[in-house]
Amino acid sequence: MQERIVITGMGIVSAIGNTVEENYQALISGQSGIGELTLFESIHKGLIKVGEVKLTTNELISSLNLDCDNNYTRTALLGAYAAREAVAQAGIQDINARTTGLISSTSVGGMDYTEKYFHSFETDASSRKYIDSQGAGDSTEKIAELLGLQGIVTTISTACSSAANAIMMGSRLLKAGKLDRVIVGGTDALSKFTINGFNTLMILTDGYNTPFDNNRKGLNLGEAAAYLVLERESNALEEGKDILGIVSGYGNANDAYHQTASSENGEGAFLAMQIALQMANLSPSDIDYINAHGTATPNNDLSEGRAIQRVFENQVPVFSSTKPYTGHTLAAAGAIEAVYSILAMREGVVFPNLNFSTPMEELYITPQTTLLKKEVHTVLSNSFGFGGNCSTVVFSKK
Repeated sequence: MQERIVITGMGIVSAIGNTVEENYQALISGQSGIGELTLFESIHKGLIKVGEVKLTTNELISSLNLDCDNNYTRTALLGAYAAREAVAQAGIQDINARTTGLISSTSVGGMDYTEKYFHSFETDASSRKYIDSQGAGDSTEKIAELLGLQGIVTTISTACSSAANAIMMGSRLLKAGKLDRVIVGGTDALSKFTINGFNTLMILTDGYNTPFDNNRKGLNLGEAAAYLVLERESNALEEGKDILGIVSGYGNANDAYHQTASSENGEGAFLAMQIALQMANLSPSDIDYINAHGTATPNNDLSEGRAIQRVFENQVPVFSSTKPYTGHTLAAAGAIEAVYSILAMREGVVFPNLNFSTPMEELYITPQTTLLKKEVHTVLSNSFGFGGNCSTVVFSKK
């Protein structure tokens, strides 16, 4: 029997908090982080709402003790900030004492900075250092650099399922014996590129996102980063680590339906959930809570809702989307919601699906809308990306 993959550290920075504890307090108090866009000028300013991290870029640079003349983009800064918190909680003193890897994910990469200097970098030599930070892998390299990590370093970019896929890849590397521990997660900063792109797709709301509501109009974009430290159970026990939770199953499948839309019956989501349950050796009735992808777009919530009904039939557990708190954080979403899933188990609580009022006509299920205290032993977390890339991770309590 293969060793279990356990979580020994978590770090997060989002629109509702700069630490795991701050995020938890906001979740249980119903405090959303969605508000006006202030980070940069945009023709959409005042017309849309976003989930901004409350730390300025200069505050992030200072907190990480970086030289002012660095070329860390905001994406890299957020990632390094959250990864450092995860490593600290895991009690890692010498990150290279065991074979350690980093698998980070991002959609934006360095776009948040290169879009600022695109028109001037040919004539302004001082801005060229940011052009070098454009690639998605640069933020991963920067995080590894700040942590002093010398092991495997790689980047995943599968849109909004990226961080969930980082968790899967990290787990597989541990099971294969390639690593003793691995830091997995994702980071994305807000940028004009993503705001303009999602606006072109006509899936941004002009208000607050309302997942699984019949009158939902679209999503709010958010920025965030979150990382988890994964280890084989024997290593964690040998070092006396506090085990926060277990990665007990995961699945990835593809709709093969459309570049940006999910299939109407949620075929990819259905298959991903099935595969994850099978790996975890669990039946649908064993799941205590579903942290849904729940973007509040007309297409996603219908597709995901139908897939949930297909998997769980007449035994659908309580479910909610936490995106009304943070906004949709793109590549970071799967890691953000992994942290929230672990918190749900550790604290015995289901977080409410904010802003819900009207059940969807096409579904017979409705999300949990108030804070619910209950024993939570297993959480199924969904993350679905453009290109039909659908991923599900099942977390279990130790």
